Amino acid sequence: MAENKEEKNFRPARFSWYPGHMAKTKREITEDLKLIDIVVELLDSRIPLSSQNPDIVELTKGKKKIIVLNKTDLADEAQNKAWKNHFNQNGQVCILTDSNLGKGINDVTKAIEDIMKDDLAKFVEKGRTGRKIKAMILGIPNVGKSSFINRIVKTNRLEVGNRPGVTKKKQWISINEKINLLDTPGVLWPKFEDEKTALNLAFTGTIKDDVLEQTEIAYQLLKFLLENYRQNVAERYKISLEYIEKVLEQDQPENFNIYEIMQEIGKKRGAIISGGDVDDEKTAKIILDDFRSGRLGRITIEAWTK
Repeated sequence: MAENKEEKNFRPARFSWYPGHMAKTKREITEDLKLIDIVVELLDSRIPLSSQNPDIVELTKGKKKIIVLNKTDLADEAQNKAWKNHFNQNGQVCILTDSNLGKGINDVTKAIEDIMKDDLAKFVEKGRTGRKIKAMILGIPNVGKSSFINRIVKTNRLEVGNRPGVTKKKQWISINEKINLLDTPGVLWPKFEDEKTALNLAFTGTIKDDVLEQTEIAYQLLKFLLENYRQNVAERYKISLEYIEKVLEQDQPENFNIYEIMQEIGKKRGAIISGGDVDDEKTAKIILDDFRSGRLGRITIEAWTK
């Protein structure tokens, strides 16, 4: 039986999410970095800040690095360009990629070779002909590393899945005659001090859904979408903008208004249980899946503003 509207009080809890294998992975990355020439850090273009592990930022200080904004096909195109400019202006090489279609992948390979050009010349001077560039790819779970690597090596040698934590172990991969790439499992950091960061990671599916209250996460996502991408919501669920605005202007607590729209989405999508009530969990899954798959359109959660 669905809960009454008055019983809904959406207060997402702070998340502490750090499986034991991630601590081990961090230790291994620290050791492997001693062998690495250049780091390729993958970020989710929808949440560039929230998807950048602060531990990795600290560990890779002093290393040559390329920032790759992946999943650009799911993010707002104007925001992709704005974030790229932001990183570039801060002295970081930043490349936009869509691993599903392979866009930008060759630019990453070229950037690695360009950045390492002087070093390769020094290797030759020292008689180390044939010495390949040792690159490491880093990123949090579910940022698209396996799909990215499959594109960069032009094969499907890695297991890929739309869930966090698929890559279980590190592995060396030959990209071409000049570059070897060390892939590593995705790693999060021990505690999310900022609730917004935790929510952003939950929206994109980085934190496994089975440890979260999906209805609360979907509510927070819908709230964001109604504030920033209202047209997308209206078009996807065939709800008029007039209806949305009327509900949001009701003189009652905001969570009641948003929950009412969430219920309407459930009705439109047939998420009904016995007795005619809306199935909140099924509705939440619909909203989250639609966002993560891009069916709600190209959406950037973290907008770059000067």
